[in-house]
Amino acid sequence: MFEQLMIPVSAYAYMSLFITSFLASTVLPIGSEALVILLIRSGYDLPVVVLVATTGNYLGACTTYYIGLKGRTGVIEKYLSISRKDLEKADRWFTRYGSYALLFTWVPLIGDAITASGGLLKLNFRIFSIYVFIGKFARYLVLAYIAAGI
Repeated sequence: MFEQLMIPVSAYAYMSLFITSFLASTVLPIGSEALVILLIRSGYDLPVVVLVATTGNYLGACTTYYIGLKGRTGVIEKYLSISRKDLEKADRWFTRYGSYALLFTWVPLIGDAITASGGLLKLNFRIFSIYVFIGKFARYLVLAYIAAGI
């Protein structure tokens, strides 16, 4: 009976991972790490899990960037739960590290603020994309290898 239940779950595993990763980088204070670990330990293809999680999380970050780019600080504070204090902290990261700060958009509490600040500061989207994707990819790759016990 358990095997019959697993078929529908496995059919939607990657879609669930994508949606969870996307939402984790936008409006919901959730993490996608547990699902990544579950999928890796359940035998799902490590490179595919990493790529799906990275893509979803990156696209969520692009959404947050766009909201910042449009100068919607009220939306950022209300719906993305990013305070002005966190935005100011992110601005200090940009002052100190420049665009390299985008490599750390995966860091809990400050990561979403860095993403939104990137938009507010009207950073070049190509540079934003490269650094954010690299940072998120590295994070999921390390997490997946740890989960796999490699």
